[in-house]
Amino acid sequence: MDRLAATAGMSRRTFLRRFQDATGTTPAEWLLSLRLHLVKDLLETTRLSVEDIATRGGFGAASTLRHHFRQRLGMTPQAYRQRFSAVSEGIDARSAPLAIGV
Repeated sequence: MDRLAATAGMSRRTFLRRFQDATGTTPAEWLLSLRLHLVKDLLETTRLSVEDIATRGGFGAASTLRHHFRQRLGMTPQAYRQRFSAVSEGIDARSAPLAIGV
């Protein structure tokens, strides 16, 4: 956070306040939402394992992904895949994006 604030030419406190004003959320919540969006896309369009998706999504471990996924979406990644997967209908995106880092 300090690096982002310095890059923006602001103190950490000012950066956090301005980020909240501009986005309606904290940087950590914004990043988590972005990562979960990527994970949902990978679950829908690939056959990658949940472990691989956790890594590509920046969660590191599948258990961390499962925790945040259940907390935000009320279901497991596997249940989400079964419900929304395009792969089961013959669509498979072979070129999945890389991890989203901080």
